[in-house]
Amino acid sequence: MKLIRFGPPGQERPGLIDPDGRPRDLSAHVDDIAGATLTPDGLARLRALDWSRLPQVPADVRLGPPVGGVGKVMAIGLNYADHAAETGGEVPPEPVLFMKATSAICGPNDPIRLPRGSEATDWEVELGVVIGAPAKYVDEAAALDHVAGYCVVNDVSERDYQIRRAGQWTKGKSCDTFCPLGPWLVTREAVRNPQALRLWLDLDGQRMQDGRTTTMVYGVAFLVSYLSQLMTLHPGDVIATGTPPGVGMGRRPRVYLKPGNHLRLGIDGLGVQETTVVADDAA
Repeated sequence: MKLIRFGPPGQERPGLIDPDGRPRDLSAHVDDIAGATLTPDGLARLRALDWSRLPQVPADVRLGPPVGGVGKVMAIGLNYADHAAETGGEVPPEPVLFMKATSAICGPNDPIRLPRGSEATDWEVELGVVIGAPAKYVDEAAALDHVAGYCVVNDVSERDYQIRRAGQWTKGKSCDTFCPLGPWLVTREAVRNPQALRLWLDLDGQRMQDGRTTTMVYGVAFLVSYLSQLMTLHPGDVIATGTPPGVGMGRRPRVYLKPGNHLRLGIDGLGVQETTVVADDAA
């Protein structure tokens, strides 16, 4: 299944994409693509519906993040060896963890807003893992049973905030709009192997990132198991699994986002994000 949330920001309704590519409204059956809806039983109920009887949604409707009520976004740093090298880092002996504020989550095609005075905002296409069944102390062999599905994540990062302003990475990762999710949440059974996906990103039509999840240092099953030893993972929690090489800070000269830039990024089978970069004009 391809699950969506659609409508104005903060008023998204649950839906799905039918086999003919048409968006359909699920709001008569579930309140949101969140919590209990993402559990194995909740997803089974959605699969059992007659999708042809669901109301159609206009094709040009705004898509919001495909997961609602996210409790936490856990992100993995330096999880591709070639990306670690381009940033001057080393492959870590254990996964590097940081968090992105849930207030950074936005829709897949919403504008990315540069913080006031930002001069080093960067892009990172990543595979997102969405938890479906609570996970605590799970073995790696059973870890994928706790996954509801997968989505595209852009781990937008302000590098000066992240690296030069002391403290942990979270401050450079959590600005508003710094976590576009979607366009869809593709449920686990539709992704045969999360370690065999191509992911890519274009800036103004130029290919910047082009990688494969086969080159992850720590794979999805390991990460779910590892995190579950440290904290309980709940339905709707998101894991951003790291980015392949090609980020702006790894280029010489470095390239960072400016107002007017256009980003297009995607992952095999998980859809495409398209967004424009704008200056944050918030009061």
